[in-house]
Amino acid sequence: MGRLWQIFQTVLGLLFRHPLVGVSIVPVLPDNRIILVQRKDDNSWGLPGGLVDWGETIAEAAAREVTEETGLQVVAIRRLVGVYSAPDRDPRLHSVCILVEARVEGAIAIQDTLEIQAVQAYERDNLPQGKLSHDHRQQVDDYLQGKTTLA
Repeated sequence: MGRLWQIFQTVLGLLFRHPLVGVSIVPVLPDNRIILVQRKDDNSWGLPGGLVDWGETIAEAAAREVTEETGLQVVAIRRLVGVYSAPDRDPRLHSVCILVEARVEGAIAIQDTLEIQAVQAYERDNLPQGKLSHDHRQQVDDYLQGKTTLA
């Protein structure tokens, strides 16, 4: 299966010739808790996010992904945290991820039940330790340290 995946990735690279653009969001509730989602494919926790659809802005994609994955609504994009472009940051394909912080409100209700199995609000000092999905550990750490990152 590994060799087949390599061939598929090579074909995608030849067809598209450019990395895909995605967005990750640090959703912050009014009480300053941070929302993380648990993925169904590997049970890992991480930030909500996904690919930017054709015709969508980064802000629109961020709002859509937060709503799909958590049920919450983006009230405001607060800041750009970073841009992450390492070819191996996502094991599935080469993508450039733009990380933003967003103030969110509403009730947690997963809409994308094919990808997300759980949503949890965490205090900043009680976030899960260890590996998060993709490169989200680095993204969360950069956010908590107040960095603006180009990686």
